Amino acid sequence: MAARDDFDAIDWQGQPVDCTRCEHAAHLLPAHRCELRVACVHDRYAKRVERFFAWNPDEANHHLDHPYFEVRAIAARHADVFRLTKLLADPDGTVRFSALARLPTSHASALIHDPDREVRVRVALRLDESELMRMADDIDYYVRKIVAKRVPAALLQRFENDPDREVRRVVAERHSLPGLMRMARDPDDEVRAIVADRVPAALLDPFVRDPSWQVRYRVAERLPVEALGVFEHDEDPMVRELVESRRSLPANVTPMRPRSAVASPREQRS
Repeated sequence: MAARDDFDAIDWQGQPVDCTRCEHAAHLLPAHRCELRVACVHDRYAKRVERFFAWNPDEANHHLDHPYFEVRAIAARHADVFRLTKLLADPDGTVRFSALARLPTSHASALIHDPDREVRVRVALRLDESELMRMADDIDYYVRKIVAKRVPAALLQRFENDPDREVRRVVAERHSLPGLMRMARDPDDEVRAIVADRVPAALLDPFVRDPSWQVRYRVAERLPVEALGVFEHDEDPMVRELVESRRSLPANVTPMRPRSAVASPREQRS
């Protein structure tokens, strides 16, 4: 048995839990399958409700209509799967989320337009690939970001001009030519830096005069040494130092990148 918690047992309506009035007092309590302040379906404390169903999973089916959303949500984790479909229409997002987590993927499409952001996130993660574009215009950037990560690369053009840079970063990380070159003028420095890091070296010319030092740094990393003269008097000392470092190395040695392809060596500088 779990240790007894040191705070009072209060039900979801703010009243003290009374075991003498509980429908489980006759059979579960004597069998030590529930315990006040430890495992109780009437307690508003979620961990105690979770313990109750962990000890009594056979009771979950009977609590899917409980008036307290937390009980319904936790019961959904233990109830028979075939009883969960009705919970997709539950008025509480936590309950719908809990039900969707256990139902087959085919049920996800029913919640594409769910009002709860967390539910739509789970839908985007589970939805069949053929239906993902139905969420391409979701109002939440993170949902669109998930969609951009999962859709076939051939559909990424739809997200090239997404209003959120996090979504466009995903596109830049996955895109191929000519889509990458269409993003060469993206308004966000980090997006352009990703593009500059991925396009063939022969196509780096549009990035040589980029206003962002991060983008120029990527270009200076990738251009042939003999072409680095364009950065010799760059306004940014980090770019100039990189040029000097590359010129001083033997021709067969590649300088170690100070950070990852996306993170620059001075990412936090403002």
